[in-house]
Amino acid sequence: MQRNYRTTLICSAMLLFSSAAFAQTGSCSDMSLGPNANLNGFRPFPDDNAWNTNISSLPVDPNSDNFIAFIGSTSPLHPDFGAGLYLGRTIGIPYQVEDATQPKVPVKIVAYKSESDPGPMPIPAGALIEGYPKPGNGDRHVLVLDKDGCWLYELDRAFLKRGSWQADSTAIWDMTINEQRPYTWTSADAAGLPIFPGLVRRDEVAAGAINHAIRVTVPVTRQAFTPPASHWASSVTDPNAPPMGMRMRLKASFNISTFPADDQVILTALKNYGVIVADNGSAMFISGTPDDTWNNSELDLLKTLRASDFEVVLMGPVYTPDNVPTDRFRFSGKPADSQSGPTVYAFLEHDEHDLRNRFAGSRPGPWDEYRRPPHRDHDLQSVCDQSVRTRDQISDGHSPVTRCLPAPERATLLRRLRDNG
Repeated sequence: MQRNYRTTLICSAMLLFSSAAFAQTGSCSDMSLGPNANLNGFRPFPDDNAWNTNISSLPVDPNSDNFIAFIGSTSPLHPDFGAGLYLGRTIGIPYQVEDATQPKVPVKIVAYKSESDPGPMPIPAGALIEGYPKPGNGDRHVLVLDKDGCWLYELDRAFLKRGSWQADSTAIWDMTINEQRPYTWTSADAAGLPIFPGLVRRDEVAAGAINHAIRVTVPVTRQAFTPPASHWASSVTDPNAPPMGMRMRLKASFNISTFPADDQVILTALKNYGVIVADNGSAMFISGTPDDTWNNSELDLLKTLRASDFEVVLMGPVYTPDNVPTDRFRFSGKPADSQSGPTVYAFLEHDEHDLRNRFAGSRPGPWDEYRRPPHRDHDLQSVCDQSVRTRDQISDGHSPVTRCLPAPERATLLRRLRDNG
């Protein structure tokens, strides 16, 4: 696997120059139930997750001006969320919070099956689809948070047909750890990122602070991504085109004092946490949730900002088809690119275990299919010296080789199997 010395420097820079981190004040179990429910202080993923990292003090990328010019320096910031309806559709990406009483149902994956998590998933029949009550033919995202298991389920282009859910792609995220898709894999978003942690929500603005980065779209991206993104959605090779995962922040010199209080909450987040490029779309459209208590007139004042009021934060490695790592089966306690040495695994033969899983970054990635290993003389936790053995589906899916995983990774995989098996 390729390693990039520059990556180590970037990771070190984040530790040295990032402002003091916001401390988590809530837990998954604190979330209220229902559509667009109050999270009551809970912030998905650990405090050191990329979405939750304060980047206000990080260096500016040397190509920042060219990136901004490519996007269009006069492009206005546009809050792609608000109150009421537009063309009969709500404005923003909705979500719902469920608990363990919500049954898990199969989801038919129709476009990106090999890059999706198969479920089943706790998607209620009445789950809100982006654009409800008339979702149309757009992205049609469905986002469900499980407050008891602390899982995030995301669907792209979701349809309920004859009582059954189907989607172009799906992703299941463990909100208790730092997760990343395998390199070159999509998610329910084009960049391979989770959608929910990048939404501007009414409950957090009302509470006075947004402590995470915000999802943003730009018209054209490069055939490239920078972690934590894992997927490109373009054939453009211009080095000035933004890669998926690129992060921008509102310049510290921008005066926000004249804006209404709710707008200042959003603008402060844009300075401290910035935006992450997650999809191709309209220029500088930031994502949020629909809510009838938004003040659309105040949100419209955000449109007075221009792309030139932002700067690109220094990026880590930028992966293209020419240099993307080909080892998709990395699994470690921290991002693979920040490792100072190789990760060593023991390899064993074991015919009983037909569990197929893919590994990348710091997480057990999606699997195409699996069946639970038989528990006869031992259980899953005692296999391979306090590690769990899994079979890699590498090329033809028939490899007899299994991997032994260290205890932390074993616990993560067991949790995923227990809750989503």
